[in-house]
Amino acid sequence: MLLEKLTFPEVERLPKDVPVLIPFGSVEEHGPHLPLATDVYTIYRVAELAARRTPLLVAPPVYYGLCRSTSDHPGTISIRGETLRALVIDLLRAFRRQGFEIFLLVSGHAGGTHMAFILDAAEAFLAEDPRVRLAVASILDLLRDYALDLIETPGDSHAGEWETALIQYFYPELVKEVGEAEYPAFPKYLLVSNKRRFWPRGVWGNPQKADTEKGQRLAHRLAEGLESIIKSLKEFRG
Repeated sequence: MLLEKLTFPEVERLPKDVPVLIPFGSVEEHGPHLPLATDVYTIYRVAELAARRTPLLVAPPVYYGLCRSTSDHPGTISIRGETLRALVIDLLRAFRRQGFEIFLLVSGHAGGTHMAFILDAAEAFLAEDPRVRLAVASILDLLRDYALDLIETPGDSHAGEWETALIQYFYPELVKEVGEAEYPAFPKYLLVSNKRRFWPRGVWGNPQKADTEKGQRLAHRLAEGLESIIKSLKEFRG
């Protein structure tokens, strides 16, 4: 079920043990060939697929996230980690006031700092209300655990094989001409102010290995992964 399409009487009738999935993404460059909202589009559509497989309430997605490495590219609109953390806690509190108690926070944007703020917020909320059940995952976590065998490109991460394949499947009309493989060249340990200098096209992997059929297989594997996490959440007593 998509929350945004329900009426309030329909929400009122929902069992309070139905898991709530809150999708997070980013407005961020994804190479010259993918839309800025790739992270939202992929995880929201995968969540839709999961909701067809298991009872699940999918919340409207949070479009904005924390983006560091792509911050110099046109179109990347980042928010502060503190803002993201506060938003996560506010959303969890609001759903809890509605009576819901099982939550899965899943992000299509898998940046390490971004995920750390979501995880920290979830831990804080769990400490505040130990009765809730919570899980946090990124789409990259799901990929590594449930679909890595489908990926040909070692270390493929951003606007490369798997993200391109998913957008080719979900939104083929949004994919522009696919270019060559690229990987960032940031100096190890050092912070740089001109990030685009070390990552000109904003691609991490090989988008030429992508195709629509692979995107379809990936999407359904990732949905199966969400279903597995939701099953664990419903069974967990910790």
